[in-house]
Amino acid sequence: MKMNSILLTLVFTVMLITSACASSADSSGSIQDIIWEWEGVTTKSTGEMTTVSDPENYTLIFREDGTFEGQADCNMIGVSYSQEGGFTITVGPSTMAYCGDDSLDQQFLALLGNIAAGGPDGAGDLALETAGGAERMEFKGGGPAR
Repeated sequence: MKMNSILLTLVFTVMLITSACASSADSSGSIQDIIWEWEGVTTKSTGEMTTVSDPENYTLIFREDGTFEGQADCNMIGVSYSQEGGFTITVGPSTMAYCGDDSLDQQFLALLGNIAAGGPDGAGDLALETAGGAERMEFKGGGPAR
């Protein structure tokens, strides 16, 4: 009886650890149907990192059909992306509201338009980089998308 109890405790502990370490990207490395919240960008040449104070206002959701939708602060964005031969994002028409002097919407849109590589970062998050890794955008999974 004692051996069964120990075994059951070990199995339960492993299940807890596994679920706690589960990443936002699924086990196949898919980035689709997850709300990705922009946490910041690092500039390679200077090592400077800009942290996003309100990541829930800068989001991306990649869909299986090659489209994406998202939010650039007070504006809605979307159109398409591709992971063929790198990673490219094509930002199409979006709402054009003025989001305020402190908004990072223009920086977010400019960076997205220059993405050349990206995908899961190995820690369950998403990283997107401009050509040569000059700038690296870091995203955290904010849960499943509807």
